[in-house]
Amino acid sequence: MSEQQPVFSIEKIYLKGLSLEIPGAPQIFAEREAPKIDINLHTETRELEAGIYEVVVTTTVTAKVKDDKTAFLIEVAQAGIFQIRNISGQELDAVLGITCANILFPYLRETISDLITRGGFPPVLLSPVSFEALYMQRLQQGQAQGGGEPKIELAR
Repeated sequence: MSEQQPVFSIEKIYLKGLSLEIPGAPQIFAEREAPKIDINLHTETRELEAGIYEVVVTTTVTAKVKDDKTAFLIEVAQAGIFQIRNISGQELDAVLGITCANILFPYLRETISDLITRGGFPPVLLSPVSFEALYMQRLQQGQAQGGGEPKIELAR
């Protein structure tokens, strides 16, 4: 009996959720101080049916001026449906957490930049993210804490 070849394909990439809030508009546009940008990033995966998985990379970008005024708050959930067959265990987890997230990230980055610009602010480009390092961190935290996926916080 021969071993079946692994299968990986992108079935669909889509924007699952999008939110932009500018609570201090229009007064916030008069601020001259550069905002402090905080970025939260996390991924979620779930099996939709045998060999078909949804991966969602969600990012929240918060910009504050003078440490208390929120200039804007953006949340974007970029998702994809992937067919992954004949891969199991930790290899499957790595494909979902690293490969799929790496495929989705450029779409997420473009959406955030475009949305910030459409909101009337200078563009913010997310720096590249090492999903491999985040995956390894999640594994280490999971072993230490007995499971659970942490939120990853990136400060700019």
